[in-house]
Amino acid sequence: MTTLFHTPLQVISLGLSSFADNLRHAGGDVLHLNWQPPAQGDAAANWQLAQLINDPRIEAANQQALQQYLDAQPELIGILSASQAIGALNGQRRILHAGPPIAWRDMCGPMQGAIAGAIVFEGWAADVSQATEMAARGDVALEPCHHHQAVGPMAGTISPSMPLWVVKNTTHGNLAFCNFNEGLGKVLRFGANGDEVLTRLRWMRDVLAPALSRALQATGAIELKPLIAQALHMGDECHNRNAAASGLLLKRLAPALAGIAQGQEVLTFIAANDHFFLNLSMAACKAMLDAARNVPGSSLVTVMARNGVNFGIQLSGTGDRWFQAPANPVDGLFFPGYGVEDAAADLGDSAITETAGIGGFAMAASPAIVKFVGGSPADAVRHSLAMQTITLAQNPAFTLPALNFAGSGSGIDARRVVDRHILPVINTGIAHKQAGVGQIGAGITTAPLACFIAGLAALADTLEN
Repeated sequence: MTTLFHTPLQVISLGLSSFADNLRHAGGDVLHLNWQPPAQGDAAANWQLAQLINDPRIEAANQQALQQYLDAQPELIGILSASQAIGALNGQRRILHAGPPIAWRDMCGPMQGAIAGAIVFEGWAADVSQATEMAARGDVALEPCHHHQAVGPMAGTISPSMPLWVVKNTTHGNLAFCNFNEGLGKVLRFGANGDEVLTRLRWMRDVLAPALSRALQATGAIELKPLIAQALHMGDECHNRNAAASGLLLKRLAPALAGIAQGQEVLTFIAANDHFFLNLSMAACKAMLDAARNVPGSSLVTVMARNGVNFGIQLSGTGDRWFQAPANPVDGLFFPGYGVEDAAADLGDSAITETAGIGGFAMAASPAIVKFVGGSPADAVRHSLAMQTITLAQNPAFTLPALNFAGSGSGIDARRVVDRHILPVINTGIAHKQAGVGQIGAGITTAPLACFIAGLAALADTLEN
């Protein structure tokens, strides 16, 4: 003991930072660890986690769910109207929206605006005012896209006459759907619903979709997994940056589009929209993750989605149940003239990309994204490395050059999120809280911890029973 007090003091400190400060003042060399107990110190949740963390039933279930996800091969096979693709929209006044379930009265401005615009687009109302009254009365059914094998960015609005991408997981046979990307500016997904928005939607239905359908008949099915993998090597992360992926898709479609009526018009529209591939990226990720659903005992996360109020997740082992918490704020960059007080809460189904291991999980592949969402290239690498610690595997199909071609972290394990208190990171756009204003910035957010704690509690109940 005497010898100890006469040697330089090197201390690892846990807990309050003041402990480390006092030791430094006394001349000690201190490494302070930013540590806190799992589940924010919730004793019941910690005990539950301790029982689940090495449960052999969960380990086996996770390996099965993970393998089904990794084996999935999403292909773009066609285009259908939503009423053709989704039975619940056929002959029904029903509109799908992003995120977990939410009542009309509780929706944020952009989602209400988008739904009202879709009602007018369908011809169920003469104007937005009448459409808003219909939605408030409950004359139109409102349900999450995820309940119908579909996804949609931001407000996520899908109505019966809208064209959808149809993606098939050829390994397991399941389908996934997503609407078309409208571009930037005043668009439905941000709640805009004026004449220019509806005119564009009609053009997309009447011109864009038929032309793309004919082009796909000429090209045949397009494998999306290799296209995403190539885009990751070209600087995309396939959520907020899709320039390379959109270019690769355009390259595949251009020869067929050039030879059909109005092909030039369609090519011009796609070429002007760097986000055009986003919706296909989302559908591909949905198809891959749906292959991992409903594996009893699995803690693998199959859905992360936001409705502008709440953030919701689903686990493979708990099926269609949602576990929700208020959406976390977005830390990002705002367009000139806008700030935090103008922003809606996090919104959209596009976090399906992060759930599948790209987007924010693959930021190391896309250092340029930080100019849009904030931070530095080193932050992008740090995010990708951190996500590998809460996932079950590195995806060999989605490799990241900046990490020496290591695979992106894939297969979020809810147990690891709670145990390590490392929250899934998400690249996201920021919508104005008022309908129709549009995008006002972009940034980075995280999934709330409470969702994962609740999901593990439900999973524990299923194992007990």
